[in-house]
Amino acid sequence: MEGMVDITGKEVVYREAIAEGIIRLKKETLDRIYEGEIEKGNVFEITKAVAINAAKATPSLLPFCHPIRITYVGVKYERLDENRLKVRVKVKATEKTGVEMEALTAVSTALLNIWDMVKKYEKDLEGQYPETWIERIEVVQKVKK
Repeated sequence: MEGMVDITGKEVVYREAIAEGIIRLKKETLDRIYEGEIEKGNVFEITKAVAINAAKATPSLLPFCHPIRITYVGVKYERLDENRLKVRVKVKATEKTGVEMEALTAVSTALLNIWDMVKKYEKDLEGQYPETWIERIEVVQKVKK
């Protein structure tokens, strides 16, 4: 029978995954984020809440992912240069299956949330986003022990 992967017989072990991605914005927009001058609110705090919620909602979005008891979601930000912001999400659980999809979902949603919060500042005169993009969403670490 086809469906979800059967994890019934798997051992419960510690799982951890770190995923990251980068959003490219105008320098002025990234400066506004760091100065707390975004009309919709504190981008870092709101995005952290969005990422945590997204990690927990992964099985609702991806039906072949098992519902798991996540024990930790952490979010870090790093300004790489004047235009690029890296978002890194770490997810932990003690479960029968890994947490990389939760980490990927969280970082992807975090990046989308940032874009949504700053799109007013990123649009050009035609309403396009020629200087804005998301790149390099990837799992950079996976732990199973």
